Amino acid sequence: MIYFYLECDTLDNDIRSLFMAFYPGRAIKRIETKEYACAEGDLFLRVCMSDCAETQCLANEDNTKKKMTMELMQDGTLLEDACECELSDRKDTKTKAKCMLYCLLSKLTKKELPWGTLTGIRPTKIARTMLMEGASDEECIDYMKNQMLCGEEKTMLSLDIAKREIKLLDCLDYEDGYSLYVGIAFCPTTCAYCSFTSYPVSRFGDRVDAYLDSIEKEIDYVAEAFKDKKLNTIYIGGGTPTTLEPDQLERLLSKIENSFNLSFLQEWTVEAGRPDSITREKLKTIKRHPVTRISINPQTMKDETLELIGRRHTVLQVKDAFLLAREEGFDNINMDIIVGLPQETKEDVENTLEEIKKLGPDNLTVHSLAIKRAARLNTQKEEYAGMKSVNSESTMELTQDAAEEMGMKPYYLYRQKNMTGNMENVGYAKPGKEGIYNILIMEEMQTIVALGAGAITKAVYPNGRIERCENVKDIKTYLEKTDEMIERKKRLFADWK
Repeated sequence: MIYFYLECDTLDNDIRSLFMAFYPGRAIKRIETKEYACAEGDLFLRVCMSDCAETQCLANEDNTKKKMTMELMQDGTLLEDACECELSDRKDTKTKAKCMLYCLLSKLTKKELPWGTLTGIRPTKIARTMLMEGASDEECIDYMKNQMLCGEEKTMLSLDIAKREIKLLDCLDYEDGYSLYVGIAFCPTTCAYCSFTSYPVSRFGDRVDAYLDSIEKEIDYVAEAFKDKKLNTIYIGGGTPTTLEPDQLERLLSKIENSFNLSFLQEWTVEAGRPDSITREKLKTIKRHPVTRISINPQTMKDETLELIGRRHTVLQVKDAFLLAREEGFDNINMDIIVGLPQETKEDVENTLEEIKKLGPDNLTVHSLAIKRAARLNTQKEEYAGMKSVNSESTMELTQDAAEEMGMKPYYLYRQKNMTGNMENVGYAKPGKEGIYNILIMEEMQTIVALGAGAITKAVYPNGRIERCENVKDIKTYLEKTDEMIERKKRLFADWK
């Protein structure tokens, strides 16, 4: 067990995240007592703030001058002398606290983290922001290495992607532009690792048309409220949009096409993620509309793993669906894989990559398995007890090499909590085939209006402030309260210009 006592609430998430990175799977608990008798094998971290009247350092909102002391104990014994630092402001407090704890844990565990102290989900945002503010490559590298303790490879990856993001997003209108997300909350089955809002279509199929009624209501609101804005990207995700029948797909795509001015549209993506939901008729339906990009996601090319994680399709179905999409003229197809799936080895990942190379997709998105709180891998642990989930830098290098062999470059990156191997998710694409929406949702540079159960709208203001508005997740409640969801959006955008 890991316990910590903290006198600075703003550090809570950072402290937890670093412990989770060094000790994946260990239970972590914040306690309210400064003195604590640990049981054998327990760790106890004590972080104290004290007055620092002799310096000009401000760490609290009340402008109290502070310094920070950090002590790490194991089995009740202080591991080394307490480390102490003076603080200049809130950002400095977080940076120094993370560096101090990182050094303590690195010394104790005798290991280093590829991402250093970076625990947020948007590591490329640091490099991109610095570059846009005029910093040189050298200044970005120095900051990430020396302030964030980031390793050489991840530092250079972040810088490379940040430069590519800036170039790709140069075509967007941030002042008058916006993006649209439509979530279809149905799937053939729910995968064991999934925590997204989705419902098995076999049980909820009788509500699909009613769901589309509600989506259309939201579309009508957005079309009117944003009639003077420029729609830059559309993303239809889920769930699995291709669980819709062809006539339902036609209804949704036609409604969008007829409701909005698409003159400024840069990209329209439809996730056809589950191969067992794809038919030629559905692909023909999508192709009749100005959709520019689809996803066909195997996650792995190992049948045993597909069955284990509840995908309910085979490797052969993945290949057939991909070739069918090519026959129907789709020239920008993404494929997702997940590294770190239960019981998979490095050799299994290598085999998956070899099979994908034979197909030749235009995008490859590599996810490191992140076990979410609501996912079946977490809620039904006993079912997966003893199954290993393994990921490493060398495995991620395999995916990078495979992407390069297919002529792809990394163009977006993000991280999540509880990722196997403390790694990352990376999107690769051939030149001109990048998913702009993927960058926007991660970097939060443009307003995204989101429709459907569980969808989260983000309003980005000119001063950088971001306001969120979340639709309810439960299908029944969403159908009953669609008008209420629309009213929430109206209030959110009342002063958005």
